[in-house]
Amino acid sequence: MSPSRKSSKGVPKAKASRGKSPAKRKRPTKLRLKQAEPGAVPAVGPGFKSFSDMKETLSFLYSRINVEMLRPKKVEPTVWRLERMHALMSALDDPHRAFKSVHVAGSKGKGSVCEMLSAALIGCGLTTGLYTSPHVVDIRERIRLNGEMVTERDFVRLVSEVALAADGVKRRHGAATYFELLTAASFLHFAQQAVDVGVIEVGLGGRLDSTNVITPEVAAITAIQLEHTQILGDTLDKIAREKAGIFKPGVPALTIAQQKPIILETFKEVAAKINAPLAVLGADIDFTARFEATAQLGPHMLISVTTPRSEFEHVPVPLKGEHQAANCGLVLAILDRLRERGVPIKERDAIHGLARTRTSARLEQVFTQPRIFVDGAHNPESIQALMKSLGAHMRYDSLIVIFGCASDKDVNAMLRQLGSGADKVIFTRAENNARACEPKELLRKFSEYSSKMAQTAGSIKDAINIAAKAAGRDDLIVVTGSFYVAGEAKRLLDEKKSRDGRVHQAGGKSPARA
Repeated sequence: MSPSRKSSKGVPKAKASRGKSPAKRKRPTKLRLKQAEPGAVPAVGPGFKSFSDMKETLSFLYSRINVEMLRPKKVEPTVWRLERMHALMSALDDPHRAFKSVHVAGSKGKGSVCEMLSAALIGCGLTTGLYTSPHVVDIRERIRLNGEMVTERDFVRLVSEVALAADGVKRRHGAATYFELLTAASFLHFAQQAVDVGVIEVGLGGRLDSTNVITPEVAAITAIQLEHTQILGDTLDKIAREKAGIFKPGVPALTIAQQKPIILETFKEVAAKINAPLAVLGADIDFTARFEATAQLGPHMLISVTTPRSEFEHVPVPLKGEHQAANCGLVLAILDRLRERGVPIKERDAIHGLARTRTSARLEQVFTQPRIFVDGAHNPESIQALMKSLGAHMRYDSLIVIFGCASDKDVNAMLRQLGSGADKVIFTRAENNARACEPKELLRKFSEYSSKMAQTAGSIKDAINIAAKAAGRDDLIVVTGSFYVAGEAKRLLDEKKSRDGRVHQAGGKSPARA
């Protein structure tokens, strides 16, 4: 089904299913993209009490150094200073010490682990805080309480309080970054809401990450790959050592067996040096996984985790993909260690909660006609897992991929994996992202590895419209390459669905294309 030529004028329409007349196509409507309005950055200092609204709060946050949006070469070494975060915590009366927490690091899968763990803890009736990054659509997604993102009113109040505290420590420690401010706001929120457990995802690395001021009940590390090499180091053992910087003396540490030997050796060395009890899922902890398909759940992974305290048997993994089995197993191992530390965990309740895990930008379907999925895969291993998951879990004729990624990633390896599964590719980029790789450069590199049809689009909006016009009834569109690309696509399509809903309520007809 994979064509053997490239198209410079546009991706051709997929052929119609046999025995059926091709559906009459309507001319696609343009997606109306609202640009963020620049605003004056509010001053924080003497006389400051609070930001007035979300717009003013965001203007302040976006004025700070944001490592997520910078090329590694432009990140100053002074950004990585835990002393500033400790000082900020002290100025806020140490909110990070007011609640129990779980700390999760890793190159891939850490966000999935945090989402599944949060859902399981909520299922156990525990008041649960969740701090993750980056967000997909709304910045408030980063700070959630029992699955609900912080309200706009609370977000404005929290950032205002943190901004004032940050201004007080600025002279001695320098200006707080975007990520430090948001991390502090999350800790403050969880302390004020008296959460039972806060699930905290590392932003980048581990040892010097802003979240690493906490002393958690459990520290866990997912799969490790070469990433952010200009910041974390250019070898797997150097990166593993940075990730293992979240281990704390006497605090249970967990990881998975599916790691390179050098990574596990480094973890064991760091853990032994500081006396952190390290256990490896699949080696020290009994773990099994198998693939099955049922009428109720469809294709999915089924796992079991057994320890002296817990017996999680035949648990369905709520997220799609074989790679999610180890992530889910790590979640169950974390629950076991929390139980050991006195957190009330009931296996049945945890499993029921786990089943309600949200799938935001993890093979998430965001549109039905045509079928459009978004996924935040952003490294070669994640793209490989995505292509494999699509084959195992989805039925489709042709696969159209809309792809954009950061230029500091292993782009060549990502494109090779992309070429193994996609039938047609549209290269694009997220708006206002200085780290984004140019679509024309992606197309040039891709042509060296694959003869699949490919083209570029100037924006994600244009890419979606091109793909929607090309897609047949049984085709699949997947937007991937980064959470920024996936998030922008989801936002655009959510806006379209909202407009379509208003048209429908008014008695009009909604166009079939995005």
